[in-house]
Amino acid sequence: MPHDPRFGPDPDALHPMPGHPRVTFVKNLLLPENVSVGAYTYYDDPEGPGAFLDSILYHFPFIGDRLRIGRFCAIAAGTRFAMNGGNHRMAGPSTYPFAIFGGGWRGRFPEEFDFPKRGDTVIGNDVWFGLDSTILPGVTIGDGAVIGALSVVTRPVPPYAVVAGNPARILRRRLSEADAARMQRIAWWDWDAERITRHLPLISGGDVDGLEAVTA
Repeated sequence: MPHDPRFGPDPDALHPMPGHPRVTFVKNLLLPENVSVGAYTYYDDPEGPGAFLDSILYHFPFIGDRLRIGRFCAIAAGTRFAMNGGNHRMAGPSTYPFAIFGGGWRGRFPEEFDFPKRGDTVIGNDVWFGLDSTILPGVTIGDGAVIGALSVVTRPVPPYAVVAGNPARILRRRLSEADAARMQRIAWWDWDAERITRHLPLISGGDVDGLEAVTA
């Protein structure tokens, strides 16, 4: 079925804003198998769409971790996702990863590839990433969160929290914990495009009570 422009941009377009190739709907890139991104999530970078792939650091398939990003996220230029392949062992006197270079440096001790693994990096829906933010391995960021510019996120971020700094700390919550839970039950980001378009005034400028009252 052809896209109907009455209901927003085409989610299958690589560049959803005509004349602005710096803005990319990320799910339409040729993503690695260990990366998944939801519809309408965009990356904005003057370097173009390939810069998003370059922003995923140390993501080696043999590690087994995944980067999962939800729908309707806004990702500013310079945002980086550091994955588990960048971790080094700290149990011995040196942190240098000798074994990865092979040859006579491999097979010298049984734990040489036992690098720390902190699990998948999981980003919720409707998350806003400020300029040059960095997300460290294994972090979970909840729906509706805001990541301040230049932040380094080292720990989980609750839904609808605003964090900033290095390491990033919670500055405030956009919604109370109770209202954040209500928004996650509403999950407007999973509605179809026509329904989202019909209720944009509530989604963008309304309140939780109004959205909760929507039935169709």
